[in-house]
Amino acid sequence: MDVPYDLTSYVRVLKMAKTPSTNEFLQVSKIAGAGIIFIGLVGFIIGAIMVFLTSAGGA
Repeated sequence: MDVPYDLTSYVRVLKMAKTPSTNEFLQVSKIAGAGIIFIGLVGFIIGAIMVFLTSAGGA
């Protein structure tokens, strides 16, 4: 492990990085939010189906 080489590569990456514009940030936020809501909705539907199947099977 070459520590000076690793540090220079990290510094190079940080120099290339930039702060996203407001439009970029909003677009990424919307996409991430939609993904979170979608995954939550799928989990809710699966949970509702499981509750329905377990309560219907016992009666």
